[in-house]
Amino acid sequence: MDKNELMGLYRTMYRIRAFENQAVESFAIGDIPGFVHLSIGQEAVPTGLCSVLRKSDYITSTHRGHGHMIAKGGETKRMMAELFAKSGGYCHGKGGSMHISDINIGMLGANGMVGGGFGIATGAALAQVQQSTDNVVVCFFGDGASNEGLFHEAMNFSALWRLPLIFVCENNLYGISTRTDRSMKVQDVARRAAAYDVPSAIVDGNDVIAVREAAEIAVSRAREGKGPTLLECKTYKHRGHFEGDPGDYRPPEEVAAWKEKDPLPRFEKLLTDGGTATEAELAAVRAEIDAEIKAAVNFAIASPPLDPSQTVVDVYSDIVEEGR
Repeated sequence: MDKNELMGLYRTMYRIRAFENQAVESFAIGDIPGFVHLSIGQEAVPTGLCSVLRKSDYITSTHRGHGHMIAKGGETKRMMAELFAKSGGYCHGKGGSMHISDINIGMLGANGMVGGGFGIATGAALAQVQQSTDNVVVCFFGDGASNEGLFHEAMNFSALWRLPLIFVCENNLYGISTRTDRSMKVQDVARRAAAYDVPSAIVDGNDVIAVREAAEIAVSRAREGKGPTLLECKTYKHRGHFEGDPGDYRPPEEVAAWKEKDPLPRFEKLLTDGGTATEAELAAVRAEIDAEIKAAVNFAIASPPLDPSQTVVDVYSDIVEEGR
């Protein structure tokens, strides 16, 4: 990878981190209604995966989807407006944090249902085969979602049809407040792929280069018509299941140990130690993105609330919208 590519990865990772740090602040003062689920600490996974995708490729997300949306090319100002429930948001304020989508960049939607993306991703991948494209689909999901029945149905169907689908498990060790070792017998989600003769790999989810390299192999296989792959990215979220969750179920020493593996400073060290970038260059990137996030907040604040007359537009059919 050349310097531009490496700095591009850094920009994406820091943009996700800055956006979510701002979400923490905005939620605390009441500017963001509803629930907010943050992925601070997991930025390397969507960054590495989406860095090898085309705009024409598709992804499905989870209830913890800000990073996926940003990595796929989402605009932070429209995302922030959506979190603020304003009309300038991607879904005009109707979706909120858990339901942001934009078909124009291949983002088929965040999803409030655990495992809700499996069926959508499988259908999208089948469409690529039927339309004879070489586009691929990435399905992001958490460790807890691998216990859902639809996970197994999607794996089986995609294997049978050799669909261009990459299953990406962001294993952060917890399904809400339950550790994975209390919810499933196998230690690694990746082992479940063998039941469907699907290749799999376990990746250090806090190493953006490792994630990217694994993604390149999986995406290449999918484009060549060789079928799905399951990638399990071992990572950890710094904050609780949702913003405001005290997280008492996680041992403090465990949280501290994983914060030592924070993917952002880890990548910064790689860039500076390897001579790719100076600290001054990285600081300039951070300042630029911090200004972008501040502008996004201002955009969200200035954006008008949804007009009540538009409540069912894009929600129900035209017949309902026209009052017939």
